[in-house]
Amino acid sequence: MRDPDPASTPTTLPAADRPAENVAGHWLLARLGKRVLRPGGARLTAKLLDRADLAGADVVELAPGLGRTARDVLDRHPRSYIGVDADQDAAAAVGRIVAGRGRTVVADASATTLPDACADVVIGEAMLSMQGDRGKEAVIAEAARLLRPGGRYAVHELALGPDTVPDTVGTEIRQTLARAIRVNARPLPVAGWQALLEAHGLVVDHVDTAPMALLEPRRIVADEGLVGALRFVRNLLTQPDARRRVLAMRRTFRAHRAHLVAVAITAHRPAQPRP
Repeated sequence: MRDPDPASTPTTLPAADRPAENVAGHWLLARLGKRVLRPGGARLTAKLLDRADLAGADVVELAPGLGRTARDVLDRHPRSYIGVDADQDAAAAVGRIVAGRGRTVVADASATTLPDACADVVIGEAMLSMQGDRGKEAVIAEAARLLRPGGRYAVHELALGPDTVPDTVGTEIRQTLARAIRVNARPLPVAGWQALLEAHGLVVDHVDTAPMALLEPRRIVADEGLVGALRFVRNLLTQPDARRRVLAMRRTFRAHRAHLVAVAITAHRPAQPRP
């Protein structure tokens, strides 16, 4: 996947005026020049989008962030694209990226204001993991509402593995992640993600996993390209406060790598409600 066009990257990032110590981890990485912020990297996103069959589809993306996935969606020639983000700056940035080929809406992912059954595909990446139980339920219910019969829901999230990981280990991982990334991340086991989608009447079609290697050198080069990776490293070297945060995040990811994975799931809304 190509490195983002610098002209299409946002000039104003959410929380841009907050100190590095306090800003959410994903926005800190974006501030440093990292454009792929998904736990399984660009390759897992590409596999997810291919499975979602976007050509000629009406697509809604929930919380599109910097718009990297929006560009990849448009490369697959959907009929329409709508990005829904609660952050006005993020929505505006993605709006500029998709101008002439799509639009954005400023709204919460759990209450998009879009009409029922308006989408063939709903996409959400690295956002359900940041929700509590009620938040996850609300967002998935909204996605199911937006889908037409036969429509696909494609998600790319952080997961715990294996599915038999003890609750005590899962709790420890969630607590240490929250301290490191300044977001109350609550990943589920892979089977837990599947069960949650099925509880909302969706049928799981495909499950793919990948290592959670967001801040490993090889993944950074693969996701950002050599030029992008060098830009990211340069920014780290010149911003000591940000560097301390990023290194702390990487230590946390490495400490729990035996139990952290990325998961991409595609599911569909059946033509008839499940009994």
